[in-house]
Amino acid sequence: MKSRQVRNGILPIHEKIAAICLSRVSHITWLPCYDSFMTTQQFHERVLVVDEDAEILDLITRQVLKPLGYAVASARNAEGALQQALEFVPDLIIASLTLPGLSGKDLLVSLRSQGIESPVLVTANKGMEADAIQAFRLGARDYLVKPFREAEVVAAVEHALDENRLRKERQYLAARLAHSSHQHDKRIRELTTLFGIGKVVTTTTNQQQLFSNLVEESVSIADADMGWILLRDDIRNELVLRTQYKMPTTVADLMHKPWNDGLSPIVMKSGVALNLHGEGLSPFQIGEFAGAALVTPIKLYREAAGTIGVAREAGAPFLEREDIMLAAIADYISISLVNARLFQALAARAQRLESVLEERRMGGQLQASWFEDHGKRLDELHQQLVRLSGEIQDSQIQVELQGIVAKLGDLKKDANKAKIETSPLAKSIEHKPE
Repeated sequence: MKSRQVRNGILPIHEKIAAICLSRVSHITWLPCYDSFMTTQQFHERVLVVDEDAEILDLITRQVLKPLGYAVASARNAEGALQQALEFVPDLIIASLTLPGLSGKDLLVSLRSQGIESPVLVTANKGMEADAIQAFRLGARDYLVKPFREAEVVAAVEHALDENRLRKERQYLAARLAHSSHQHDKRIRELTTLFGIGKVVTTTTNQQQLFSNLVEESVSIADADMGWILLRDDIRNELVLRTQYKMPTTVADLMHKPWNDGLSPIVMKSGVALNLHGEGLSPFQIGEFAGAALVTPIKLYREAAGTIGVAREAGAPFLEREDIMLAAIADYISISLVNARLFQALAARAQRLESVLEERRMGGQLQASWFEDHGKRLDELHQQLVRLSGEIQDSQIQVELQGIVAKLGDLKKDANKAKIETSPLAKSIEHKPE
């Protein structure tokens, strides 16, 4: 075959196509060009050639395929071809039907039994059409009659590889579609989880149960194996394990007790999440039973009040998306802590108000009792004075007694009026909103 040359300033046709493809996508580096020549040169597709004739092997491998950029391997018999197919993993196999020992048809059967799905192009002498038909039934893709020309080999190879490329492209697109669908479903689950967490945070008063739910959801969202929450004890200035999920027994037994995972003090001081895996995690305590860990601060009024962490037994690092989701859950924990403090403050205030009202109620009852007791005494004294005034004959004394009785009557009226004003019913009417 003649080498590709520029004649009178004109490129060979396949190089023209390659140049056009390059010019069209020069600004889009990720877009592949599906011209066959570009594809073979760029990706070095592998071709295994199996033939008992050394001259035909030389023609196909050295003179036709290698100049076009293919990676080529060769074999002279079926046994060698099968070994090469397992090691070389070709994109295309060109096999003769007249191999010594095991024939080309036997080779087809052996390839399929080994799970090798590379397309096979068979070659045979003229008059072996019946063998070619049998080869097609065994899975061959095309058939070349010996002797053949270089152009025929190129056309057959390109045709077979085009089918292989389309198959790989379909597999690739199917895999991408499955991956995109999986990611889409995962995002929906994440958003649904966060929405549910938001509702729980605003309605749940059992903070311990809330923390347990949040850690379990964190492990699920981050694809982790275990999780925990540490909160600072302001009195002892220590981090206390408030809840855990699937942690080792040595850690789970420390619930509501001080525990240090090794990363949380750093996170508390810096206010920034830590994402470590592999050897970088081994110096820390969490590295004793985890290969990767992600610890995020729980901030309360811009100051770290604790941490939430997730870990994997394997060393696969956590992704940025998982870091973001864990930070969102940490924010929900912060909201729950603020809500708990506000609830405690409101409860304390309500208790103080109840105490004040009780004191006033008791004071009002004492006042009413005092007025009732002294009112009775005033009544008795008034009756005695009236009776005494009728018994005494001295007019001057009678006048004085009558004056005392009148003043005593006025005092009784004032006492009754004060009794009514200080009664609980009167107070409730006085303070009742209009």
